[in-house]
Amino acid sequence: MGKHRYEVIIYWSAEDEAFIAEVPELPGCAADGATYQGALAELELIIDEWIETAEEMGCPVPEPKGRLLFA
Repeated sequence: MGKHRYEVIIYWSAEDEAFIAEVPELPGCAADGATYQGALAELELIIDEWIETAEEMGCPVPEPKGRLLFA
């Protein structure tokens, strides 16, 4: 992953017949791709767009927390 440090979840969706990549910390921030790498590359662009849109709307942009640990 590039410049972003958000946790990313990638999984295969049989329904969509594609890999889905999501950023849990950024609601609605998701992308798909025919390959694992393709979904991740597309997600990089979507994260940039998500952050840009949030800033334009005056909404807070969450700081990356990384992996959440549970006790």
